Amino acid sequence: MRLGVIGYGLRVSSIFPALQSEELGYSIAAIADPKRDELKTRLGEEARHTQFFDNADEMLDSCELDGIIIGTRCDLHTDMALKVLRRHLPLYLEKPVATTYEDLSRLKAGYEASRSEVVVSFPLRNTPLVRLAKEIIDSGKIGTVEHVQAVNNVPYGGVYYHSWYRDERITGGLFLQKATHDFDYINYLIGLKPIAVCAMKSKRVFTGTKPAGLKCSNCEENRTCEESALKPHNRHGDDYCSFAEDTGNEDSGGALLRYETGMHVNYSQNFFARRGAARRGARLLGYKGTLEFDWYTNELKVYMHHEARVETHAIDVNAMDGHGGGDGILVNNFLQTVRGKERSQTTLGDGLLSALLCLKANESAETNTFQNVEWP
Repeated sequence: MRLGVIGYGLRVSSIFPALQSEELGYSIAAIADPKRDELKTRLGEEARHTQFFDNADEMLDSCELDGIIIGTRCDLHTDMALKVLRRHLPLYLEKPVATTYEDLSRLKAGYEASRSEVVVSFPLRNTPLVRLAKEIIDSGKIGTVEHVQAVNNVPYGGVYYHSWYRDERITGGLFLQKATHDFDYINYLIGLKPIAVCAMKSKRVFTGTKPAGLKCSNCEENRTCEESALKPHNRHGDDYCSFAEDTGNEDSGGALLRYETGMHVNYSQNFFARRGAARRGARLLGYKGTLEFDWYTNELKVYMHHEARVETHAIDVNAMDGHGGGDGILVNNFLQTVRGKERSQTTLGDGLLSALLCLKANESAETNTFQNVEWP
């Protein structure tokens, strides 16, 4: 399989670490990236069979490719995806699939007019924890899910203030960056249609009066500041100041999602929890029992409500790759769609709905209103 990449960034290079893989049966035959010369130098001999282009159109017009991977920065996802959808090629698309209502509408229309099979980068629903949770929920063991409490306490939150992620014009904010994953796996687990959202967000920690553009390397407090990028655990690829005037993004947020049955989900995320405070997972409550899981402990527990029994399931972390074991399954699903042997397990329809929920959450938080989940 000859694959093309539009935007060969950190995420793409981590989930497709080899440009040529005999085991998986693919080669990265072409890369379109404005940093192509830098990439050619860095990749060296490994890229001897790969063609490099400055832009996506040139690559798509010049090469016979079996599938396309898009890993650009977030604000370009829609434009690049539309180029591929018009060619009806299998597509792997990073999340969020769109960062504005206008892009969301354009992408929805392009998807409906295309024959492309699209795999959206939602590894969490592919993880062993979520697949086990889905199996237990669908068995009826805890009854129908009538309430969900989901949380994401991000211990590496500095990445959203040190690097290019700090620019909300690119990211669309942190609902679109993080909650997009969580909303997707929640929708998958409960199998219901969301109809309304109410949200709040705040910025209380990563604020300050340091000058715009300041970097940790040039700051006199870089040895004492807890967020200093000179400290090994804060190295996220860049070192812009987290307390400067131009630091974007909220640092906590929460949302209530109402579903078609009347049940609701309570979701919370924050970006200043550290070390042992890290948590990502959910509690799903039915009348018969409660199921909970956490990717940081790799455990799933079922608490039976009407008998003295708690079941604990532990996942073998040595058998997993990135994102709690979801990345490998995600990549394999994409490769199988390119071969025509599988359908996408995380479709663009899923990606569009998740992005819509995140945009509605942003609008709710900014306008202090409930928002109906309707297509603009």
